[in-house]
Amino acid sequence: MLAVNVKIEQLTSIGEHISELSELLVQVVEDGASIGFLPPLKHSEADNYWENVLSPEVILFVAKINNQIAGTVQLHLCTKDNGNHRAEIAKLMTHPNDRRNGIGRSLMKRAEERAKQEGRSLLVLDTRKGDPSNRLYSSIGYIQAGEIPNYAKSANGELHPTIFYYKSLA
Repeated sequence: MLAVNVKIEQLTSIGEHISELSELLVQVVEDGASIGFLPPLKHSEADNYWENVLSPEVILFVAKINNQIAGTVQLHLCTKDNGNHRAEIAKLMTHPNDRRNGIGRSLMKRAEERAKQEGRSLLVLDTRKGDPSNRLYSSIGYIQAGEIPNYAKSANGELHPTIFYYKSLA
């Protein structure tokens, strides 16, 4: 079910959105998301991440509810000559209070549309095995390509496997 008044838009600058983006990142990490950070994540670390995320090959989409950022996803365009047909989905996150409202699905749909506009025919991503995102990716046509054990560390030091997925857009 899609939350009321969800708007997906691309951000081309971080400045005016940094506090919202940092709060989102802190909240999803605190909630246990495996997106490269461990709790407790300081706001200063989150600010530093967001200040450096945008580049010509990184496209950032946000989902807004009532003009407040409720989620994000990144599309990383491969710039290698032999990979200019592919892109990577990264850092899909939805605020814990806004989950199960179709935000992740809407963000993924928008990222896929943009990948096609950029001439990309293959998308790849990875996520920790057992996370709810595995169900989302499978439900929207991503195919499991493999699993790597002991890939990501959790706050308690435990190592978890990650699953790699791909989707053909052709």
